[in-house]
Amino acid sequence: MADDIILEADNLVRDYGGSGLLSKGKSVRALKGVSLALRKGSTLAVVGESGCGKSTLARILTMIDPQTSGSLRITGKPVDIARHKPDIELRRAVQIVFQNPYASLNPRQNIGDALAEQLYLNTDDPASMRRQKSIAMLERVGLTAGHARRYPHMLSGGQRQRVAIARALMVNPKIVVLDEPVSALDLSVQAQVLNLLKDLQDELSLSYVFISHDLSVVRYLADDVMVMQAGEVVEASSRDAIFGAPQHPYTRQLFAATPSTGVDAIRARLDAKRADPPRKRSTNPAGTP
Repeated sequence: MADDIILEADNLVRDYGGSGLLSKGKSVRALKGVSLALRKGSTLAVVGESGCGKSTLARILTMIDPQTSGSLRITGKPVDIARHKPDIELRRAVQIVFQNPYASLNPRQNIGDALAEQLYLNTDDPASMRRQKSIAMLERVGLTAGHARRYPHMLSGGQRQRVAIARALMVNPKIVVLDEPVSALDLSVQAQVLNLLKDLQDELSLSYVFISHDLSVVRYLADDVMVMQAGEVVEASSRDAIFGAPQHPYTRQLFAATPSTGVDAIRARLDAKRADPPRKRSTNPAGTP
């Protein structure tokens, strides 16, 4: 593995089913030989429509699910959780942020405890230190110490996603897998969270795998882009090469179908909306002015 490659996969295959009573020996191949390489401090975007295998890949990269075959190396270490349980250091090295932060947070646990739990499970820090680090991380992602006492239902969608990002960063990971982290957010909040992710990457020297179906958002954040279709990689190159001259017909199809929702486009649409507020609907039943 090259010195600047922090995560590397070669010919990853993932099959589901095949052993159940009703499956009759049939299985579904969700990944069909996916290979990738993530450079230190960079962002690799994995792009494709729903059902193309993006989230399956994310679960393998974060050691939630095992690969059926193929090799995976994280920080230079071979990983196959079906055969060998990863050690705690390797677990800390890779964290994930899901699309729906509310579903990934315990509704009965306040925000401070949710963050401190990461340290309780992964470090020997005393309770006082865990509380201090939780407050510091909340402030780092743009929240306040007061948010530590709140519960998930008391926060907005953007605030909950900031909490999810904070929780992922509590154990100082080297790699963060972001699985559609802004697709459920309002446009203005999307821009804020994307800028936060970019700032955190620069500040903490993080490496991102950014899962998305939206090429225009990817254009803002990514260094390299990998396009997936039906469990396979159909095109992979630098961001500039992909956006400058996409080679595969499926990539060109995605470009044509994806609305412009990059940070600059988001700002332009919000400015236009403010400049032209919606008119009040007439209540005159006759429809006369």
